[in-house]
Amino acid sequence: MELKLEKGSPENYEDRLDKEKRCYELLDSLGLEYWRCDHPDANADTMEDCLKIDAILEAVVCKNLFLCNRQHTQFYLLMMPGDKVFKTKELSGQLGCARLSFAEPEYMQEYLDITPGSVSVLGLMNDTDNKVQLIVDEDVLKGQFVGCHPCINTTSLKLYTDDIFGKLIEAMHHDMIKVKLIGE
Repeated sequence: MELKLEKGSPENYEDRLDKEKRCYELLDSLGLEYWRCDHPDANADTMEDCLKIDAILEAVVCKNLFLCNRQHTQFYLLMMPGDKVFKTKELSGQLGCARLSFAEPEYMQEYLDITPGSVSVLGLMNDTDNKVQLIVDEDVLKGQFVGCHPCINTTSLKLYTDDIFGKLIEAMHHDMIKVKLIGE
C-alpha cells in the first residue's frame, strides 16, 4: 500500500471507529486545517514503525507516554520528540512529584478512550473530568507541525503546532505544562 497525505477527514467514515470519527468532527468544528495519512496495514505501534509515516507527514512526530504517580492518583500525557530518551527521574524532578511510571492500559482506556500504541493528544477530548495533565517537552513546540493519531494507530494526522497547543487544547478544556527534557 502506497502511503499518501490527504487533506482533511476521510470521505467515507463507514469503516472508522467512533472515537476516530469524533476526532475529525472536533477538528472540523474548530475549523482547523489538517492532513491525514491512512496506513491500515502498517500500524504505528512503535517509533520504528513510524519512520515511513514520518517521511510523509514532515512533522514532529512525538513519543506520547501515558504516565502516573506511584499511587495511581495523578495521570499525565507526555509529548516529547521521538528521538529523545525518556528518563522518569528527569521529568519527576521538574513536576515535583514522586516517581512516575507507565500507567496501566485500563486507565488509558478509561480516561482517554485509547489503547496502547494509539496514545495521542486528541485523546484528551475524551477526558471530560480532566484526570490527565498534558506535559509537553519544549522541543515539540519548535516545529511548525506535529503528527499525532486520531485515537487509533492506523491513521496519522499532521496539524499545525499552534493549533494543537492553542485552539485544540482549549476546546478540550485542558492546559499544558511545558518541560525541558535533555533525554541523554
